[in-house]
Amino acid sequence: MKIALVGLPKSGKSTVFTAVTETKVDPYAAPEPRHAVVRVPDERLSQLAKLCDPKKITEAQIEFVDVPGCSLDDSHGQAEWRRLMPTVRMADLLVLVVRDFENSAVPAHKNRVDAKSDFDEVWQELLFADLDTVTNRVEKLEKALKKPSRAHDAEQRELAVLLRCREALESEQPLSSVLHADEERKLVASFAFLTQKPLVGIRNVSDSKLDDKSTVAAAHVAETITLSASIEADIAQLDPADRLAFMAELGIESPARDRLIRTCYHACGLISFLTMGPDEVRAWTIPSGANTVEAAARIHTDLARSFIRAETVSFADLMAHSDMKGARAAGKVRKEGKAYIVQDGDILNILANA
Repeated sequence: MKIALVGLPKSGKSTVFTAVTETKVDPYAAPEPRHAVVRVPDERLSQLAKLCDPKKITEAQIEFVDVPGCSLDDSHGQAEWRRLMPTVRMADLLVLVVRDFENSAVPAHKNRVDAKSDFDEVWQELLFADLDTVTNRVEKLEKALKKPSRAHDAEQRELAVLLRCREALESEQPLSSVLHADEERKLVASFAFLTQKPLVGIRNVSDSKLDDKSTVAAAHVAETITLSASIEADIAQLDPADRLAFMAELGIESPARDRLIRTCYHACGLISFLTMGPDEVRAWTIPSGANTVEAAARIHTDLARSFIRAETVSFADLMAHSDMKGARAAGKVRKEGKAYIVQDGDILNILANA
């Protein structure tokens, strides 16, 4: 699962990447996309580990990509944006970072600090990129449909969907607002439309504005998170033992990076089911709505093929009754079949034929 950080130059986007991934920036590196895999914070794992003392704990993971910011006011910036577009399209979710802080040492884009205008500027580019793709494809389909072809019916269906897409984009509506049916989404999947992807906003502020809950959110934004990228980067570079004291000094209860990672995870439609034992306590990633067989396949395809049932207990029920023995005694451990839809935090023990 890939999360692309996008934004205008000087928005603090790369600093956000540094904070989220706990990596360091090479100031002399070429402006190319940077990739890093991060662990999804999940306090439930440490609590389960207290019950079974496992040899290791394994968190769910997602990948973040820092896409260099491009000024779209000149031909060079526009060319760079087009060059980087395939990287953005490969992402499953976009995080749009906007600047809302004053710093004379960091000149602002267009000499302004206007988070809403910056957000709108990037959003317009995403809409235009999708509109350009749709328009080109519509023109090719209309020409193709003038000639007899075995693909005529399929092309006609595709054209009908794309004409609706074009209408939405021309009205400045994201494609996520019109592509609902699975068949339609499959039909256009190869285009990797930008405005079809989930979108999270980040308002990058100075430490004095952390309590300001202004938002750049629009109907198509899953959530807007307010943070100070520079503070979050400082926290990320500290030894874990020193972080709590530093955050307490600033009045911060927990790093915003944790909230951002979890927000992206869930905005992608992902949940975690858990497994526990003396060898490992682990969070496994599955799409929301997946059943027990699909969860079993995530562990190993053989478990899915020979699936019998899943022994299941929710994390909340397990904790409420202290341990698995207590949960069993309270009747909270269930036996679920193939049709059961796994819930976030379910602890599964898959039973299968040998």
